[in-house]
Amino acid sequence: MKLSDNEDNKASELQNNGSYQNKNIAYSLKMSEAEVSESLRRSEFAGLIADIKTKKVNQKAFLAFLLNGLKYVFPTHPGALVRGVPTAHSALPLSKSIISNELYVWENPSGEVRGQSIIPLYHTVPNVVENNKKLYELLALVDAIRTGTARIVNIASQELEKRILSV
Repeated sequence: MKLSDNEDNKASELQNNGSYQNKNIAYSLKMSEAEVSESLRRSEFAGLIADIKTKKVNQKAFLAFLLNGLKYVFPTHPGALVRGVPTAHSALPLSKSIISNELYVWENPSGEVRGQSIIPLYHTVPNVVENNKKLYELLALVDAIRTGTARIVNIASQELEKRILSV
């Protein structure tokens, strides 16, 4: 699903002005404000967010959760062959360095790749990443941790650490 010109302009405007209001986050992730608010409250309680008002992420705790806990909280295994958007080792940045005959995708009728389906962290992910390369790469790296072999997990972990701790 491609955003209309009006929606695309609004998404760019929200992204460019750096506004982290719940309504803007909800709009850009195609989810409800209530879901965003509840997620932020849980994240603050868990210590993943240092301050809910500024939405300041506790980078070390967040990285530790991604590397050590995410695959247990959001487990997934490759499923049926479907058309979709590449993820995990099948997407950038890992697809540059990992050669594999197995392609993993988030199911999406407008996707251009056929591969084994991976359930995304949230059902809107395949559509949200169309216009956000950074988010796409981060979520693909997260999926590599959820689905990969030890070698792939190690490479994805190093890449995530570099991206998260350098912010």
